[in-house]
Amino acid sequence: MHDNTLSEDIASRRTICFPINRSSNEILLGMKLEGFGKGKYNGFGGKLKTGETPEQAAKRELSEESGLDVSISDLEKIAIIDFIFPFKPEYNQLVHVYFASKYSGSPKKTDEMNPKWFSMNNIPYRKMWDSDRLWLRLLIEGGKIYGKFFWKEDNETVDHYEIQFLDAFK
Repeated sequence: MHDNTLSEDIASRRTICFPINRSSNEILLGMKLEGFGKGKYNGFGGKLKTGETPEQAAKRELSEESGLDVSISDLEKIAIIDFIFPFKPEYNQLVHVYFASKYSGSPKKTDEMNPKWFSMNNIPYRKMWDSDRLWLRLLIEGGKIYGKFFWKEDNETVDHYEIQFLDAFK
């Protein structure tokens, strides 16, 4: 299912960063206000710019979308996920996923996202992408994964998926 080269040829390389507060057992999600995923809660992230590493993009996107600042050294890589949309290939994404438990600033609404803290026991999966209920739970429980999610023709529902648990990322 997976080799070390991953799917770097996928149309869009992206990041998602989830700020977490371990002391209160909360996760910061943002309601997407425009663009791809509008009307859904998600982590903070987006496309890599030319020459940017996934970590640099995660830091930049978190700041742009939430007002929080994070040091690259405080990003914990927890997943790489291929999202494959057979009926709309331009949606295909290879996403590097991070937790950030150290950050500075206060979350603020931006043009793109409206941040809100949720208890890790009360994540609004019904207001998120269909796949999130399958993989985000595993990450919250401490897993590290490589996943592939294939979407149905409606581009809203997972058709099938594969998950490989990893010990660590290089």
